[in-house]
Amino acid sequence: MEKSNQAVSEMTKTALIAALYVVLTVALIPLAYGPIQLRLSEMLNNLTVFNKRYIWAVTLGCLIANLWSSMGVVDVVFGTLGTLVMTSISWFLSRYTTSVPLKLTISVVICTLMSWSVALELHIMSQAPFWWTFLTVGIGEFIATALGAVVIYWISRHYDLTK
Repeated sequence: MEKSNQAVSEMTKTALIAALYVVLTVALIPLAYGPIQLRLSEMLNNLTVFNKRYIWAVTLGCLIANLWSSMGVVDVVFGTLGTLVMTSISWFLSRYTTSVPLKLTISVVICTLMSWSVALELHIMSQAPFWWTFLTVGIGEFIATALGAVVIYWISRHYDLTK
C-alpha cells in the first residue's frame, strides 16, 4: 500500500508542476513566445536540481504549453526536446555539489546557454536573426530562471524538494 501511495504522490507532484508550467505560460502568451520572450514558467526549471521527477514535469508542461505556439508542431517537438535536454543537463551537473545555491546557479547558467535552441528554431522557422534572437531569448531565460532560483531557494529552505 505504501508503494502505491508513493507512486500517486510522485504522479501528483509531476502533474502539479506540469500544470503550473502550462498556466504560467498560457496566461502570459504575449510574453511566452517569439524572438523576444520572458517565459516566467521557465523558473520551474530550477526544480530539476532537486529531483529528476521535475525533468518530466517541466518537459510535460512545456509540451502542453507549446500547443499554443504559433510555430505549431515544430515548437511542440523541438521546444519540448530542448527543455528535456536542458533540464537533464542541469540535473546531471548539479549532482556533483551539495550546495543548493551552486545547484541553482548551474541551472540558471545551463538554461540561459541552452536558449540557443529556441533561437535556432526561430531562425529556421521565421528567419529571425540567430545571434540577436539568442541574445533576446537568453536575456528572458536568464531573468526567468534567476528569479525562479531565488523563489525556489526560499521554498527549499522550508520544504524538502528532494522528496
